[in-house]
Parts: sequence; structure tokens; C-alpha cells
Amino acid sequence: MNFKKPLAATLIAAQMLAPLTAMVSQGASAQPAAAPAAENVAVVLAPPFINAPSYLAVEATSGQVIAEVNAKARRDPASLTKLMTAFIVFDALYQKQINLGQRLRMPERAWKTDGARLNLPPGTPATAEDLVRGMLIHSANDAAVALAIAVAGNEGEFIARMNREAKRLGMTDTNFLNPTGLSQQGHYSTAHDLTVLSLAIMREYPQFLRFFSEKSFTIGTSTYENRNRLLFTDPTVDGLKTGFTDAAGYCLAATVKRGPRRVLAVMLGAPSEAARLGEMQKLIDWAFTAYEPRQFYEARKPIQQLQVWKSTVDAIPIGFRDDVVAINVAGKTHEITTELTIPEPAFGPLQSGDKVGTLKVKRSGNLLYERDVIAFESAPAAPMWKRMWHSVLLFFKGLFK
Repeated sequence: MNFKKPLAATLIAAQMLAPLTAMVSQGASAQPAAAPAAENVAVVLAPPFINAPSYLAVEATSGQVIAEVNAKARRDPASLTKLMTAFIVFDALYQKQINLGQRLRMPERAWKTDGARLNLPPGTPATAEDLVRGMLIHSANDAAVALAIAVAGNEGEFIARMNREAKRLGMTDTNFLNPTGLSQQGHYSTAHDLTVLSLAIMREYPQFLRFFSEKSFTIGTSTYENRNRLLFTDPTVDGLKTGFTDAAGYCLAATVKRGPRRVLAVMLGAPSEAARLGEMQKLIDWAFTAYEPRQFYEARKPIQQLQVWKSTVDAIPIGFRDDVVAINVAGKTHEITTELTIPEPAFGPLQSGDKVGTLKVKRSGNLLYERDVIAFESAPAAPMWKRMWHSVLLFFKGLFK
């Protein structure tokens, strides 16, 4: 099956991050959760106290919010900035503007960057893949700047592109001033916006997610271990990125796959590296224990054949680009239902990936999120004689309804 590259521009911000809960009182030692955006939400379990000033945990497949505290508070994102740098580099790779095997020379501007580095002297060649791995595994700032210059020609243009992409994705509380995450006045993001960005990376560029899960990599005579220590302590963790500066504190965007569920959690400002590891593990474990999934449809598995009129083919398989999964409090997944709408008759031409219907996922009658039903194959337009004949058939069919 050939699918179009998904468009995250409005889908991620508008359809994902659907509020799951209105949090109940969490006790004297707990933090107040941000008010949910939706009016009709159920009151369910409160998360444990998490020692971080800002965090957001979501079900990555559906975008349902599991828990949040100060998720839209603007904070220094540290090296979680590199998620946007990676997003743009991945697009350049997808568009074949650069390729992973391409050898790039380390610019002097990149060599002079402060912070974690690969320490390649100016002019030293390195493959784009090594620079991507250095940026994501070692959080190398010189690699981030070198990639920015390779993609956009200069750092300034790349930063402008970062902010354009942030706006396109709906990251309304984000402003980037560099591709590295080094602290600057006016360089900020939020747990919410970084979640939107992380979901966009996962949805648009799954072929590059392997870089986030590598535990180490070697370039020349140097070997670097991934700064995301959860990769070493929890085998279900497979990404994404750490960050730290004195101003930002300890930050982490973590992805976890257990059974049919995938959870994404973004934490900003933990007080120590140990707290970043322990508090994120606590949040993740709670998310998987407190809630259970109900899977309705599998990604890319046809749910039915759709009859297509005025086309060279009679019917095409249709289904969903992603798994359709929703979560609810453990023991109450029966409250989750779906409502499938496929307008008929359907007419050719249709392209593989075109929307042909909508699925609404609800809990106790309240909408959680919507998912597009898409065509898995193309249905080319029929020749004129067949289109006219189908018009006649549809006319008489309508008479007997």
C-alpha cells in the first residue's frame, strides 16, 4: 500500500491531545492540574505527586491526555529544542535535500558552539547520519549547528524555519532562538508544545525513530552513551530526548511501548538527574497501571471494501493509518464506543490516502477524538461512457429508496 506522507500541520494540534480527565483533588502534597479544555470530561484517577514543575503525559496513539501539570507554562526547553532541529532535518532527508550517507564538513561556527560536542575540528568530514546520531544520542551542539547549516545554508535561516514549523504545528507558546537549546532570554517552549512536536515526529517520520532508541554510538575513537538513562533501566522505553541547562533544570521527553499502548511523557524542570529518571518512571508506570486500552482497529488493516462509482475499479479497501485505541480507567473500557460514518455513494477518482469517512471515538457518549478513514488503494476515474452509465444506475437506485 502506498500512503501519502501524513500532514501534521493542523491534525496534531486540533485532533490530538484530547483531554481525558478533570483531575480530582490530589491532597495537600500534590500539585493542581491544569483545567481541561473540554467541557464534558469524566472525573477519574489522580496521578501521584510528580516532583517537576511542568509535565504532560498522553496516549500517543490517540492523543488522550493522561495527566498534566502546568503543561502550558513557558519554560526553557534546554536540549528538547533539538526535537525541532531533528524534525526539520528529517524533513530534509525525506525530501532528499540531504542523505544519511552524505559527508558534511564541520563548519567553524559549529565547532565554536558551547556545551556538549563531538569535538570534530573545523573542516573535518562526518556523515549526516553520524551528526544526527551525535545530536540525538550525545546531544552534541556542534552536530546540531552543523546540520542546521547543511540544511538551510546558515543558522539564522534554520532558526526562522524552526519557528515557522512551530507555528504550523500549532505550538503557540514556543519561540526558538537557536537549534541547540542553549539558554537565551526569549528562547522558550512548553510541555504541551513539545508534546505536539514529539507526536508530529512520531507520526510523520517513523523511519527515523530508531535514532532515539540507540544506547550508544561511536565516531572515530570516541564512544558516547545515550543521556536518556531510562533506555538502560526500562526495556519498554524507546525514546526520545533529554535536556539540561542550569536555567532549565532536567528535562525529558520519553516514549514507552507496552502491548498495544504507547505513552509519551514530557517533563520540564526536574531538580536533579536522579529525579528526572525516578519521577518519569513513576509517571509512566502509573499511566500504564491506572488505565487500560481498548483497541478497535489495527493500522493499515482493511475494515471493509468501499464500493466506488464512476471508477475503473468496483471497490477499494479502506481503513486507518494508525491503530485506533482509546483508554479509560482500569475495568471501565466498556464505556468506550465508536461511531463510524462513511458517506455513500463514493465516487472516483480517489487516491490512496484520501479521506473517505470519519470515526468518532467516545467515552460515555462524550467525544474523545476523531480519526479519518482513508483509502488504501487508488480508484481512477472511469471513461465517460461508464460514468454516464453509473449516473443512470444511481438515478434509478435513488427512486427506490
